Amino acid sequence: MIDKLTGHWGFTRMPFGKDLAPSMLHRHSSHAQAVARITWCIGERALGVITGEVGAGKTVAVRASLSQLDHPRHKVIYLANPAVGVAGIHHAIVASLGGVPRPHKSTLIPQATALLATENNERGRVPILIIEEAHLLDHEQLEAIRMLTNDEMDSNSPLACLLIGKPTLRHKIKLGVLAALDQRIQVRYNMPSITGEETASYLVHHLALAGRSDTLFTDDAITLIHDTARGFPRAVNNLAVQALLSAYAEGKPIIDETSARAAVAEVTAE
Repeated sequence: MIDKLTGHWGFTRMPFGKDLAPSMLHRHSSHAQAVARITWCIGERALGVITGEVGAGKTVAVRASLSQLDHPRHKVIYLANPAVGVAGIHHAIVASLGGVPRPHKSTLIPQATALLATENNERGRVPILIIEEAHLLDHEQLEAIRMLTNDEMDSNSPLACLLIGKPTLRHKIKLGVLAALDQRIQVRYNMPSITGEETASYLVHHLALAGRSDTLFTDDAITLIHDTARGFPRAVNNLAVQALLSAYAEGKPIIDETSARAAVAEVTAE
């Protein structure tokens, strides 16, 4: 099926996939803004909060930022699921830094703190703690993260820390009980959706990567895809692929509004 689809459209690869190298990503405004802030956060060993709705491109921006690093001088500690408690966060840190996590929180927490300091001061590498789905973190976990950034009587941080999540994370941090954490955050950015013009550019960019530099989506189709996706890249991807399939099934040479409407009906059906 894939071979028939790529043959019909003259693609060298399927467009709108997730397997793109960072250098191949579309550089729209919100992506560039997020990358700049993430890069600054890492360089300053700061605590940053990057939020956005599902599919806004938060993880893509993180990937793009990490690809620019001098990797021998950095160590990424990635936690995809924060539903592991305070001990789970420290366990991930110790394991990522080559240690054998101790079984009890009372010894595990100082072990993680010591390994972070060693990574920084003796090995000359900046640890980068990245926590996805950070809106799921509870108050105890958020306070533990604050404590990890506290070093040398609050004059230095042994790591850069990025909390990546939905906009509800920003509201949670503003609660009075987390005032100390709120004051420590140096970078905040909420990724907006892309504009209609950026959606059109986004589609053209991904089609060009697949070997088509000519017009393939009509203006009406692009507008419908943008409006339905609300400008969120992941939803644009899903609708674009469905529209390609619909137009292929009908033997069309382009994706018109009818094909886009069929895609919308398929994606939004309950």
